[in-house]
Amino acid sequence: MNGGRHRAGRLRELLISGVADSFGMALGWTVLVLLALSRGGLAEAALYNAAMLLGVVLSAPVTGWLTHRYSGRHLLRGAAGIEMLLRVGALAGLLAGLPSGLIAVAVVLMHIAAWVGFAAMRAEVAAVDAGPRSMTRYALAIAAVEAAGTGVAALLPNSPTGGTLIAIYLVYAGSLLPTIRSARRARTAPRRTRRRTRGGSLAVSPRLLAAGGVVMLVASGPTLLAVPLTTELHGRHWVAGAAVAFSLGCLLATVAVHAIGTMRLPAVLRWSLWGLGMLVGWITAPYHAISVIAAQFLAGLSQTAFEGDMDAQVAAKAPPDAVTTALAYSASSRALGGSIAVKLLPVMVLAQGIDKAVSTMSLLLGVAALLLWALTSMPWIHRGRVATG
Repeated sequence: MNGGRHRAGRLRELLISGVADSFGMALGWTVLVLLALSRGGLAEAALYNAAMLLGVVLSAPVTGWLTHRYSGRHLLRGAAGIEMLLRVGALAGLLAGLPSGLIAVAVVLMHIAAWVGFAAMRAEVAAVDAGPRSMTRYALAIAAVEAAGTGVAALLPNSPTGGTLIAIYLVYAGSLLPTIRSARRARTAPRRTRRRTRGGSLAVSPRLLAAGGVVMLVASGPTLLAVPLTTELHGRHWVAGAAVAFSLGCLLATVAVHAIGTMRLPAVLRWSLWGLGMLVGWITAPYHAISVIAAQFLAGLSQTAFEGDMDAQVAAKAPPDAVTTALAYSASSRALGGSIAVKLLPVMVLAQGIDKAVSTMSLLLGVAALLLWALTSMPWIHRGRVATG
């Protein structure tokens, strides 16, 4: 009984730390993206989004290297301290008019530090309770509060100054303090040995990582660019409503994961369905702002469910001393697909043409889901394999 209360208390502490950090990050990041949008249009905003996701990609090998040398306590404290400095530096550089390339480099480094810390935090959650419900609950809380931070940022003045700007800096940087405090009870220890699997040095199947990356490549572009797309299509005043809708969708992710889980579908097929959920609402987004609200509601539910589902699969299959690294690669593979998506989407279509692009991507995912269903479920295919084997 005491052990159960101890686990619940630790999970609550990790959740509060993650929520505080994510709210501050989302608020400051949205301010940065909106300032970039006003300075250089959708192309500059997309550059910083791509840089952000590139940082997530690079965080995986960095995390793998660090987990051989540092405990969870040192990882969390070091990553949070470095990220705090870079958050302030990137926003200050944009306000000072520094070149976009230099700001993009700061964004990459900032998100390497952020996602090293995020992998360490999820490893701490898995160390307490590795079940899919706990992991999805953590993911949905993070996603929901990020959407709330985005909504608050959208309500701020276009060019914040004075007290408003100081408050943004304080929230953006200070929201990492609970993470630094929670690190004192970290459980994960340094990896003393290198474990190799049949797929190489990764602690998780490369095919699993590739599948997650492909889903994000095809499905995540409109959601990851929701702030600039909503602003371009219907005006900045709709960004807050879209963020609230995303938060509401996140709150249903645990229920959705449980419902889909009872169907016992293969993991990659489930992920294809989550990808379709991220896309379909954007088909009608150019025609009315309410469609953007609906799109972000579905995206919040589907993206959070997908991330929680994938992380739970990865954590369950990883060796106990490699969970932090495995989860870093899980996020990295998703970010790689998302990075390509946000860089390509503004090049391929204007905001008003997003419906045609989304229709094409939905068709691709739908066909892929049907093929996966056929390959994994059709009895005559399995009989054919046995016959030819």
